[in-house]
This record gives sequence, structure tokens and C-alpha cells, in this order.
Amino acid sequence: MRELNTPSASGRSVAEAPCVREPLHVPVAQLVRGGVIEGIHYGSVVVLGADGRVELQIGDIEVAFYPRSALKPVQAVALLRAGLPLDGDLLALTAASHSGEERHLAGTRRILELAGLAEDDLRNVKDLPFDPVVREDWIRAGRLPSRLAQNCSGKHAAMLCTARLAGWSLDDYLDPAHPLQRAIAETVEDLTGQAVARVTVDGCGAPLFSVSLHGLARAAARIATAPPGSPEARVAEAMREHAEMASGSGRDVAALMRAVPGLLSKDGFEGVQVAALPDGRTVAVKIADGADRARVPVTAAALAHCGVDPAALAEFAGARLLGGEAVVGRIRPARALEPLTAAAVSGGTYA
Repeated sequence: MRELNTPSASGRSVAEAPCVREPLHVPVAQLVRGGVIEGIHYGSVVVLGADGRVELQIGDIEVAFYPRSALKPVQAVALLRAGLPLDGDLLALTAASHSGEERHLAGTRRILELAGLAEDDLRNVKDLPFDPVVREDWIRAGRLPSRLAQNCSGKHAAMLCTARLAGWSLDDYLDPAHPLQRAIAETVEDLTGQAVARVTVDGCGAPLFSVSLHGLARAAARIATAPPGSPEARVAEAMREHAEMASGSGRDVAALMRAVPGLLSKDGFEGVQVAALPDGRTVAVKIADGADRARVPVTAAALAHCGVDPAALAEFAGARLLGGEAVVGRIRPARALEPLTAAAVSGGTYA
């Protein structure tokens, strides 16, 4: 573990690793039906101002946690720093949890071809496409799970491409001791401003680094505000301009970036979301039970706290609950986020 204020490779100060313990999450979203709170989602939220200071803290933002795919923009920055020569749609795909659409598969093949590689060189797990409609079409066509269809294949292809260009070994590119993964870990520490607490394996098979929710927010803010031409700025530009390549058609994270000009946003499994505005105002959300239905309205409420126009966030205010064919309730942010409730964001009321 690094000592407090040890400098990173870039010269930034790196604090000690966050504590590994049970998170002290609090209620952040409610399932309200007919005027009664039917369910509660726990979690944590942090909002940073343009100056990087914490403007809102709910729950436990300093405990160690796994950002899952919300860390992919940071990993993409690391690959650029290590020599990856991508921009535009292919760089967005590098930071993607994609839906498995044909453009995602084609883009992954293009990245592999740049390095003279093929799908068989990938070491991510085999899977069906993430998007339910695309998955159904895939199964109907008799296609089997593949490494290319798995939602992290763009990242893995970019990792292989980077390793090939750097002259590093390929078969073991997922080993945490591999030069590629060490370079990624250094960038994680540099951008989050803290040492990594633990390293495990993500669902796709790649090393996953544990930081704090506060650290994740700092990293996103640094990427969103980086000077033009820097690796950080290139990742931010690619994801903003190719939001569907970084996620997929119909995905809420892409819709959120389209709705809020200049927003950089990335979701992750287990209820993680990070979103940063061009001036550095940033939110990071962790839903304890991993529920997407809570992740989206809580993120919208936190962005409203940042000053984002509530009208732009109306479609993200929370899923409606039906009783028969009538709307009888909604998912809404809990009192900790008042007055930025789902009702306030959407401009409406509900039972």
C-alpha cells in the first residue's frame, strides 16, 4: 500500500487506499405505490463541484468498492498512455459496455485487425449480446455465445492491440502482473488520487481495481476537464460523440449523454454510475443492491443538484409503476436527495 501523499507516475499526489469494510449505505431511492413506500434501495452518492470539492455526500463515499465497468474510461486513458492509437468510434468502443449490436462487433474486429489479431486471441469470457432484443435475434439465428458478442470485447481488443504495439506478451495480458495491467493500475491510482485497495477479476476476466466512490468521481472529473489532445480529453470526446458505440441503442447512459450537452457518463454492473460535466461538476452513484431502476433516478437527482436543467432530466426521473393500466406510483430518490425528488425533476406528482 502506498503511503499518504506519495506521488503517482504523473506527479499527482496519491492518498492511501480506501478502507475495506462493510459499506455504511443509506436509503437513496424509494419504490412508492399508492402513497405507500413499498420498497427502499440503499446506496451512496457523491457530488463534486467544479473546484473538485464535495458538495453533497450521502452514505459512504470513502469505503473501498468495485466500480465495475464505470472504470472503463479510466482504463481507456491508460491504454492511450501506453500507446494505443485509437480515436473516435473505436476509442468509444474501448471504453464500452456495448450491447452486442453489429456495429460493436464490427468495431471490435477492426481493432483486432489493426494489430493483426483475430477473435480467437481474445481472452474475455464467451457470452450472448447484452441487449435483450439483439440477444433474442442472435439466439433465433442459432448463434452461440462468443467472445466478440460479450459486452467488454472492445476493451479486450484494445488491450491486445496495446500489448502487441508495445511488444508485450499476448497470452497473459489479463495477468495483474502483466506490464499492461500494471500500467492500467498506475493510471487508476493517478486519476482517482488514491492507491488501489484490492484487485480481483471482473465478470469479463480482466483485473478489476477497488477504489472509493469519491475516487471514481475524481477520475471522471479529471477526464472530463482535461486539456485538448490529452489521453483523457480524447476519451471524453470519443464517448460524447459516439455515445451509442460506448453503450448501445436505447441504453439509458447514451440517452443521458444526448440529453445533457457535454456530459460524460458511464454505468457499471451492480448499480454504479458516474457522470461528469465539462466544467468538472461530477456525480457518482452506487446502489447497494445493484438495481438499475434506482441507479437512473438517483443519478438524475444528483445531476439536478449540479445545476443541470430539470427539464433535460425528466425522462430519467424514475420508472412508473402500473396498477392494471393506471400509473399508481414511481421509483423516486429518497429524502436524502430532497428537494431533488423524482417528482420535482419530472415536474409532476404521483400517488
